Amino acid sequence: MELSGLQIFKYLPAAKKAENSNCKKCGCPTCMAFALKLAKKQVEISSCPHAPEDLKEFFEKNSKQPQNTVEINGLKIGGENVLYRHEKTFVNKTAIAILIDTEQKGWQEKLERVKDFEITRVSETMKVDLVILKGEAPAQMLDGINVISYEEFSNLSVEVIEDEDFSLTREKLIETRTKAIKEKDEKYAKPVCVLMRGQSDDLCARAAFYICKYANMIIFDEFDEALLSTLMTLRQNIFTDPQKPLQVEAKIYEFNNPDENSIIFMTTNFALTFFAVANELESLNVPSYLIVTPADGMSVLTAWSAEKFTAQMVAKILKKWDFANKVKNRKIIIPGLLAHMKEELEEEIHNAGDDFEIVVGTVEAYAISDFVKDYVK
Repeated sequence: MELSGLQIFKYLPAAKKAENSNCKKCGCPTCMAFALKLAKKQVEISSCPHAPEDLKEFFEKNSKQPQNTVEINGLKIGGENVLYRHEKTFVNKTAIAILIDTEQKGWQEKLERVKDFEITRVSETMKVDLVILKGEAPAQMLDGINVISYEEFSNLSVEVIEDEDFSLTREKLIETRTKAIKEKDEKYAKPVCVLMRGQSDDLCARAAFYICKYANMIIFDEFDEALLSTLMTLRQNIFTDPQKPLQVEAKIYEFNNPDENSIIFMTTNFALTFFAVANELESLNVPSYLIVTPADGMSVLTAWSAEKFTAQMVAKILKKWDFANKVKNRKIIIPGLLAHMKEELEEEIHNAGDDFEIVVGTVEAYAISDFVKDYVK
């Protein structure tokens, strides 16, 4: 857990109303200002000539990196410094590795499946992070994957837990992370890898728990595409910075091979909004466009209230993307939550030299299907 300014301040002269309070020799106007900057690592503790020894000891202990970072051919694991994502964010996502033993039957086919596997979600393409190879394989078979030998992996500065009992594995993971973060105990500073052997009905549930608390790597000796797709989707959610909303690229998306007469929708680039709308449009047998505006990953109402979705911005991007010259349809369907912007949008678009009409659509994405049935009659 990171130090706060208040934790530091209580050691300083001003907190104790002692001599040299707020002396400004550190370059800050007050002891509190110094404490806040020190907590953010914007100043050095040596800047304060009156910092007591107990503060120096306290600061040194709590400034240590709680968990070591281990790098494997560019893949980083460990390096975490909080127990809960909302405290700041998790740093390096839980790696997913496959153990392949060349002494086992069918290992070549298994390796090819691993190489071919990938999923794309919210503009991120995800693959197996690491192959741990037990035995020898032709070099050409290893192209395109991050691979490490079983012997090299065994020599890494990591702790490996064989997942033979869920309760014991869970307790070990929680104890290790808690000791590392709260007590800065160097005996618990190694990244932790969980080795999960075979297949079982509860394999997905156990692995999902370990991603949340607190495996730095999960190693499977079997390969299951459906299992990994589920776990990677969960992992993407867990390791997304809570201070940075998920967003997709702002551009014009096409569904069901649209032409110049196809219907046109508009929304923001907030990922959850985009995929909710996109899934509905994909499922329709109606060609359509979806104009996704740049809104820093904010939802529709949030973007409007933060002035990230404005009539001026909409008119500007339509002109920038030269959309009027790409379509003959002159009606753009906006989210129902923005019904109050209809006239303002039409006015700004007209002032920019385009002649689009604004149509108020649905409030919820699930209602798009019924809306379109009536709209295209």
